[in-house]
Amino acid sequence: MTQFTAKTVLVTGASRGIGLLTAQTLAARGHYVFAGMRDISGRNRDAAQALQKSAAEAGQSLRVVELDVTSQHDCTRVAAEIELERPLDVLVNNAGIMPVGVTEAFSLDQVRACFDVNMFGLATMSQAALPAMRKRREGLLINISSSAGRLALPYFGVYCASKWAMEAYSESLNYELAPFNIQSVLVEPSGHATDLVSTAPSPDRHVTLDSYGPYAAGRDKMLGMFEALFAEGLSGNDAQNVADRIVALVEMPGERPLRTQVGDDMGVTAINEATAPIQSGLIEQLSGVYAVEEAYEGT
Repeated sequence: MTQFTAKTVLVTGASRGIGLLTAQTLAARGHYVFAGMRDISGRNRDAAQALQKSAAEAGQSLRVVELDVTSQHDCTRVAAEIELERPLDVLVNNAGIMPVGVTEAFSLDQVRACFDVNMFGLATMSQAALPAMRKRREGLLINISSSAGRLALPYFGVYCASKWAMEAYSESLNYELAPFNIQSVLVEPSGHATDLVSTAPSPDRHVTLDSYGPYAAGRDKMLGMFEALFAEGLSGNDAQNVADRIVALVEMPGERPLRTQVGDDMGVTAINEATAPIQSGLIEQLSGVYAVEEAYEGT
């Protein structure tokens, strides 16, 4: 069995799906897990209590914490509370929502709401966790993107845009944090059987939606395709696969890959392999500009 040092890990969006499975798997492996979720005394009360109870009965180190990644106060508070107890080694930025429908028919408020979770939530939580990591010169950010972060899909325009944004933000962080021995890496799952499909927000600009005529039904067709696929129960669509890959990155010694694709490839690996040399060449050209001197002692 591969030996690893137990890590202290914060997982956001841990009330369901990949976040829940990741928190459970990390705790079962012996890591110290903080499972962040919203409204643990309200709508997520049952999920929070069940997760906390099962961990306690198994003698695992897992604690559910109230965390809304769209709240700067929550992010700052949770990061500080964890650091008071033990150094935070790994942040898994998993919280996310997936709007599906005619892109033009989503109101700007809906677009902002998606970015508030998928992009700005990641940025806010990362900013709360990174100062202590930089001071220790050690840490890891695992950012849960999607195949939609490398592809543009009809009816997924808002979701793709938010994931493309987080891909750029996460990769730029990875270059800038390297002198501090911190990595910012991406996990890019394709379709997996979670409730993202059943909870996908729909457009609220109904006049615009109506003007698309029969094409407005694209949302239902796309979601129906995924639901039919997941109903087959194929092992490749099991969300546990994503959780296992996240855990492997947590436990991996040395440098992790910048991008890890999970599930049906959809051409994402080819895109990653094609763009990597171009990106690497650009970074090499710019290295003298952004590199940090070894003698730098700032925090």
